[in-house]
Amino acid sequence: MTLTYILGAILVLVFAALGGAKVAAVPSMRARAAHVGFSIAAYRGIGALELLAAVGILAGVYDERLAAAAAVGLVLLLAGAVTTHARTGDGLAEVAPGLVLSAVAAVFVALILAGQS
Repeated sequence: MTLTYILGAILVLVFAALGGAKVAAVPSMRARAAHVGFSIAAYRGIGALELLAAVGILAGVYDERLAAAAAVGLVLLLAGAVTTHARTGDGLAEVAPGLVLSAVAAVFVALILAGQS
């Protein structure tokens, strides 16, 4: 198993879980949405994008360009998350997951572009 597949699996598992929780509007996600000033509908929309990214990365088994595009979308989405947490005055504990997952997605894309899939 290559590093690309390992990173892809991590991204799929994390964003399928997070996206599913946001779409389902579980209580912890409702609280997070309120904390950052988003409506439940907006948070569900973010969750749907996360789920689509997870599906896109999975589809990368058949077309790695799709996986790379989905991961780039995650990097952009996570940049928004980091910015939102910073604007609300959240500390490193709240910002770090977005930074780490963004780095994972960026390395995943770099590996695909380098032909390491």
